[in-house]
Amino acid sequence: MGHILWVEPVFKEMIWGGNQLKEKYGYAIPSDQTGECWAPSAHPNGDNKIKEGEFKGQTLSKVFDEHRELFGNIKDKQFPLLVKIIDACNDLSVQVHPNDEYAGLHENSLGKTECWYVLDCKEDTKMVMGHHAKTKEELVKAIENDDYDQLLNKFDIKKGDFFYIPSGTIHAICKGSLIY
Repeated sequence: MGHILWVEPVFKEMIWGGNQLKEKYGYAIPSDQTGECWAPSAHPNGDNKIKEGEFKGQTLSKVFDEHRELFGNIKDKQFPLLVKIIDACNDLSVQVHPNDEYAGLHENSLGKTECWYVLDCKEDTKMVMGHHAKTKEELVKAIENDDYDQLLNKFDIKKGDFFYIPSGTIHAICKGSLIY
């Protein structure tokens, strides 16, 4: 088949966003608080439109549903990939995402395992992944006491770093980072 599907990115404005998507990549972003560029995405909250060719104007989810041969005939119910470029001018919230089983049962969705590649970052930029609690009781106590500085595993990052964040892992992107 040999199709390349060029998509129109979807941009998300966020309180922590910036303008690096315009400055570094020339995107026509909606504002200087643009935190995310989604492409490729067939997610209902940001379904890319095909830019050219025989599928021009159609959403990626529609092409995925109707032309599985273009995607290796995979059997997944939903397009299984969401790629973002994240411009974090301020810290993002600390998060934990569910696995596929939990998300399917409680949210009728896929779970969320992430990978991050650091495209760029300011000096002394941090990342959060994991925690230092040894027991459930330690975790609960730290949360009850708002002792997140001691609880969360924070570390320095640099351009070119790559991180794998399995579902169920506490994590946060911190200010000053541009993440793929």
